[in-house]
Amino acid sequence: MKIEVLRIGQRLVRDDRVTTHVALVSRAFGASKIYMTEVNPDIKDTLKKINETWGGDFEVEFIEKPNAVLKSKKQDFKIIHLTMYGENINQIESKINKNDDYLIIVGAEKVPREIYENADYNIAVGNQPHSEISALAVVLDRLQDGNQFKNKFKNPNREIVPSKNGKNVTVHKKRA
Repeated sequence: MKIEVLRIGQRLVRDDRVTTHVALVSRAFGASKIYMTEVNPDIKDTLKKINETWGGDFEVEFIEKPNAVLKSKKQDFKIIHLTMYGENINQIESKINKNDDYLIIVGAEKVPREIYENADYNIAVGNQPHSEISALAVVLDRLQDGNQFKNKFKNPNREIVPSKNGKNVTVHKKRA
């Protein structure tokens, strides 16, 4: 299964941190790429540094037209739009084929009607106001049944070693 994320819009200033966290959760929870509109270019540098330090090859691509991405992906990917107005994840989860590839759309402000109309699934993680970051994490976890946490990131300079008490980080020699 291949998973990519499309972040649509950003409320200036307020959403730099939120959009960065949408990207971080996407990466940590198994997505391979995020498309972003209207964002601070420093976010791409942050993700590049994360890849260099913690491993992996998560991609960030800035786009101008989210509908173009949606249309190009529609042929090969199932489209999941996260919205608190959608069908509850507990009611729809059994209908989702976990062998398909997915483009997950995460909005910031008002999402264009075309997104609702072109999505294969308009999914709500609860029907109350909440963070798009938490909704993304829940959906990514449900799609992969928790197996994303078994994956190892390629070429890390640092790796966290799970520990009951304290912090345990392995630092690898710099790679050429």
